[in-house]
Amino acid sequence: MAATIRRRLQRGAASTAVAALVLAALTASQAPAATEAAAARKQKPAPPGDTPIDGGSTYFTDRPPLHRTAPPREAHRTGQGTALGTGPAEAGLPATVLAAYKKAASAVGASDPGCRLPWQLLAGIGKVESGQARGGAVDAEGTTLQPILGPQLNGNGFARITDTDGGRYDGDLTHDRAVGPMQFIPSTWSNGGLDGTGWGADGNGDGKKDPNNVFDAALAAGRYLCAGDRDLSVQDDLDRAILGYNHSEDYLRTVLSWYTFYRHGTHEVPDGRGVLPVHRGGAGKSGGDSTGSAHHDHGSDAPGRKPGKGGPGTGKPGKGQHNHPGKPGGSGTGDTPGGTGTPKPKPTPETPTPETPTGPARLTALERAGDKDLSATAGTEFAASPRVRAKDAAGKPVAGAPVRFALPTSTGARFPGDATTVTVTTDKDGLATAPTLRAGDKAGAFTIRATAVGRTAPAVAFGATVKAKPAPKADKLARTSDKELTATAGQAFAEDAVEVEATYQGKIAAGAAVTATMVTDDPKKPVENTKGPYFKDPEATGDDKDKPVRTLTGLTTDANGLLKLPKIYTDRHAGTFLLRLTTADGAVLTVKLKVAAPAGS
Repeated sequence: MAATIRRRLQRGAASTAVAALVLAALTASQAPAATEAAAARKQKPAPPGDTPIDGGSTYFTDRPPLHRTAPPREAHRTGQGTALGTGPAEAGLPATVLAAYKKAASAVGASDPGCRLPWQLLAGIGKVESGQARGGAVDAEGTTLQPILGPQLNGNGFARITDTDGGRYDGDLTHDRAVGPMQFIPSTWSNGGLDGTGWGADGNGDGKKDPNNVFDAALAAGRYLCAGDRDLSVQDDLDRAILGYNHSEDYLRTVLSWYTFYRHGTHEVPDGRGVLPVHRGGAGKSGGDSTGSAHHDHGSDAPGRKPGKGGPGTGKPGKGQHNHPGKPGGSGTGDTPGGTGTPKPKPTPETPTPETPTGPARLTALERAGDKDLSATAGTEFAASPRVRAKDAAGKPVAGAPVRFALPTSTGARFPGDATTVTVTTDKDGLATAPTLRAGDKAGAFTIRATAVGRTAPAVAFGATVKAKPAPKADKLARTSDKELTATAGQAFAEDAVEVEATYQGKIAAGAAVTATMVTDDPKKPVENTKGPYFKDPEATGDDKDKPVRTLTGLTTDANGLLKLPKIYTDRHAGTFLLRLTTADGAVLTVKLKVAAPAGS
């Protein structure tokens, strides 16, 4: 913790003399075991702005279900692990949170391949810092349904950081708190980065940098872990990166344990169905977690492990127990802030029985919310989105339940990101609304299905209709040039010889359909000519590719209302011929094509 505050003071406004006094006091109070461990660790120079992420706040200390303690450092480095326990529930990562870790690792791998950031490391830190965003309690965009806040960093057992964000991220106008699924302190998110603008990142491409969004936070954490030219395949760099989050040997071992556990296999679970950490130590301790997610006390080790010699109340760390300067119990005296007194008894966690399901487990039915028809014009967005309400057996709304909306793959309609399926978590009123749906280019009808993820409630079907685009109108056609059009019999007219402009009521008519026909000169009833100038079918093959075509349909004007006709060829007939251009709205343009006889004929 001394190192944590030391780096912050060097960047703060405090004078050198004040900083020296504070550092001397902190160094004197640091436990010998932690001091020796830090001194023995090989360290590279810290990168500019190397600020601890979580401000030294409390953290979850559940251990993965290992058959024995964390493997030796060599196992982390080589990937050869220990015999890990089965623990299928703990190996399940919420879908959106897992996607955020993988996307962040991929992005960092593209921009900084030398770092070799594994997504399992982000998962290990996310587990320790927030229990994977409280079991994946996030919305479709990856933002937590409720704020995840660390204790107030008021210097009472933690770092002292007065408010730097005006409460923008943490809602605290006096001191900062660690925020979000990766527990960034506001000052680090906003202005603690290498370039002085902060580590905050936009991981989901919505134009915002939100520490409460798991995509944003995971990308920011990945960049922080890789700062200073770190290579995370090198153990010293890996240790140093993790300690940047919370300068604690116990924290380091806990993260490494989860990192190793996840490297041995994980699986995806629905959002909101991830395993939550067992509460130990109580919420609100020394500022606490204002959202009620209790962090574990640092004086305890993995559940079920026996303390060694020393321990609480002795002033000496026992085996499996560690001092944490500047935190509750930091002098080895248990949970009592300040290091005096008797450790408080830890409450026994209460486990819901199968007969009394809680949260999403109570969901028994989905019902359609809203009676608006789902319709849109081809290529446009639907005005309304599919929406359902989750209810329990008593008809009460169920919050935090994941609902999947699925489109048939045959339709051209898509959710954002070109997705055909999205999972949305119900809000406090039990409502789940699909993101904006965009229609494809073809007209037709299809069905959208909403299902409760992991539950047997009947699905809800939504009928959707895509209407064809109305044909653009054009009531006038005109050539863009008055140059005479001439060619010699047996040869072709110049490329793009005929260009016309379409307008409707004096304005350009983009996308207007035009038909071009070579016609006879009968003033009463012109019909398609059988001789003279002609087109070729661009899609014809073999003997048909040179076959004369004297009527072209399906021609359309461009965004500027302009149309350039395909190349015009001539046969052996000379004379003046007519090209007639028409639109469905009555526009007619007749163009003269003069064909001269070959010289000497």
